[in-house]
Amino acid sequence: MKHGKKYVDAAKVVDRAKQYDANEALELAASNAKAKFDETIELHIRLGVDSRHADQQVRGAVVLPNGTGKKVRVLVFCKEDKIEAAKAAGAEYAGGMEFVDKITKENWMDFDVVIASPDMMGVVGRLGKVLGPRGLMPNPKAGTVTPDVAKAVTDAKAGKIEYRLDKTNIIHCPIGKASFGVEKLEQNFNTLVDAVVKAKPAAAKGQYLKSITVASTMGVGIRVNTAKYGN
Repeated sequence: MKHGKKYVDAAKVVDRAKQYDANEALELAASNAKAKFDETIELHIRLGVDSRHADQQVRGAVVLPNGTGKKVRVLVFCKEDKIEAAKAAGAEYAGGMEFVDKITKENWMDFDVVIASPDMMGVVGRLGKVLGPRGLMPNPKAGTVTPDVAKAVTDAKAGKIEYRLDKTNIIHCPIGKASFGVEKLEQNFNTLVDAVVKAKPAAAKGQYLKSITVASTMGVGIRVNTAKYGN
């Protein structure tokens, strides 16, 4: 695979064999984000678990103290008595069957987060094949199935992100924009890593944090020393 000049230049200042302290890794990732847009800083955590086993799943949600830098469009499925509260909290869309029909018949997907009250999951369940593969299906563990839809909307707007293992036992999450600066990025980084460490399944054996890597959207991966976060 051929890389562009900016990627090649960035790769020259990163020692692929070295494990950096988080602060240094984030500074490298942000300073080498030279694209014409404000690149997202991504965190990739490889865990020593097996996602094929239900008792080794790692999934949850956490509010990043400095948000992600992305404007989040929220769709809420709720009964009429909660629509006004959801919209007052900042939801772009709130309602019921009309949005199920819009998604299924018009392939409408102009939203980034889906929240549902428990009494609407029977309706939302019909969208499983559409929302599931996109990681948008509401889930109690992520706090997106809740009676308090207004609070869930507020959290989503404030920078709440969901983390979960993929099939290769890696968690991929955005932790902000390159323009945030190292201090804010490090606060977000620590918040997410701490949440993942606390979510360690009882069934997990051996080394839990196999590797941590940070990278900007167009940049190179920079390895972070996992020692200070335990095993």
